[in-house]
Amino acid sequence: MAAMERTVGQVAEEFGVTVRTLHHYDDIGLVVPSERSLAGYRLYTDADVQRLSQVVLYRRIGLPLEQIREVLDGGDIVEHLRRQQAAVLARIDEMTDLVTTIETMLEAAMNDRPATEAELKEIFGDGFSEEYQQEAEERWGDTQAWAQSQTRAAAYTTADWTRIKADMDATTAAFVAAMAAGEPATSKAAMDAAEAARMHIHTWFYDCSAQFHRRLGDMYVADPRFARTYDDIRPGLAQYVRDAIHANADRTLRTP
Repeated sequence: MAAMERTVGQVAEEFGVTVRTLHHYDDIGLVVPSERSLAGYRLYTDADVQRLSQVVLYRRIGLPLEQIREVLDGGDIVEHLRRQQAAVLARIDEMTDLVTTIETMLEAAMNDRPATEAELKEIFGDGFSEEYQQEAEERWGDTQAWAQSQTRAAAYTTADWTRIKADMDATTAAFVAAMAAGEPATSKAAMDAAEAARMHIHTWFYDCSAQFHRRLGDMYVADPRFARTYDDIRPGLAQYVRDAIHANADRTLRTP
């Protein structure tokens, strides 16, 4: 066997095609091995391999076998390639539109399902802790507020939690702004921030009365971890929030 002649198996492996495909090309006269071994096996010469490489390339861009034959046998390769280019570009546009559609459907599907713990950790950062969740269940697990909160939260999507986090941050910012402006905790600005905080809980988690909110305010000071969450933002903020909540509760309960 000549040094540059290759068997069907060798050529199939080299070009990543099947032996059956090469036999088909041979049967239809598209790429016919020019030599035979002493045992009668088909052998591909360099010229045969060169022709096959062109066939493989044109098949890769979607050119039909009959058109490939015309091109290789002296057809207008430029015209064929221009038509094929137009067809490929059309497919690119079609696939781009398909990707956009899939991304839209994927986003909708993700927004329609409850958020995972990993997503919650990404949204809330250090504010989300499984330890805190377990402790909260141990403390309030037998209350109606806990049951109501769990039922609501179980259905919230990533988009819902993102909005919840934004609303919570806005409420905290309102407390900070009032405190930084020198407004007392009994001022309208501080009490309005407290009312917004109460309604945030009431809207997203459980029915939160002014009286119940007052108890939460006390906990923000009594529990060092809650206090640190606020005081790390601004020293003394935990006590300020607690006092504003109490003032707002008094205002709410006085309102007919």
